[in-house]
Amino acid sequence: MAGELPAYKVAEDADHLAFLDITPLVEGHTLVIPKKEVDYIFDLSPQALAALHVFAQRVAKGVQAAVPCKRIGVAVIGLEVPHAHIHLIPMNKVADMNFANPKIKVPETRMQELATAIAAQVPGGSGLPAAPTAAAGPAPAADPNDATLAQLQKLTQGLQFISESEAPLEAVSYAAPAGGLSDQQLRQVLGEPADAKVEKVELIPFLRNHTNDDGVLENAALANRYKALQMYLKQEIDGVQVYRIGSGPKVHAYALGRDVAGRLAGFKTELTES
Repeated sequence: MAGELPAYKVAEDADHLAFLDITPLVEGHTLVIPKKEVDYIFDLSPQALAALHVFAQRVAKGVQAAVPCKRIGVAVIGLEVPHAHIHLIPMNKVADMNFANPKIKVPETRMQELATAIAAQVPGGSGLPAAPTAAAGPAPAADPNDATLAQLQKLTQGLQFISESEAPLEAVSYAAPAGGLSDQQLRQVLGEPADAKVEKVELIPFLRNHTNDDGVLENAALANRYKALQMYLKQEIDGVQVYRIGSGPKVHAYALGRDVAGRLAGFKTELTES
């Protein structure tokens, strides 16, 4: 690669790189490449080909942990650029893998957010620069067996936050500095713009319309699911706070606290406000 590093790198080892495709089919579309310049993937030695796929497997697990989807699709086309690469594509339906589909445009801030989220979930480290740490100690390493995230994924599956439109709740887990967390550090951890407005609100009022049996959902069973999520966050994660980041009409909201490993864990969603 002649020393050129991708803008949205999510993983790296001595022989391979993984980074977000800048013309993706869907959000989280990731490319995995060998650092050795080889045009055609099947010109790699058997050992190098196997190593590339093992690395791709590690990255795919990180992508699936960070981007809600049913499966990670795998594709090798081989005609786009003269460098061997594997596509890892989050998919909820077969059509998500259709390379005849128009490519989507993802804002730079969202691309960085995705890269940060995926990198935090790739076992063994990402090769990305670490966020600044507080004097209390370094941020813990990403845990490939993140039981908190797995439980949050179960609790948030299929749930949506209803404001002026509906947006899914997505379980998240981020490596972060130990000790206090300034707004600047928070924005950096989350991949948000450095000048984005940060507003803090309490979890219970934030979810009130969704946990109230007679509220916006008009569905007691569904309200109970939000109550279960709220209870888990309050009981199992320390100091949960909701952070509203940005300004209308689209505001990112993160419900985050510290899990037992010191990671920032919870869920994120998007609010629509006129």
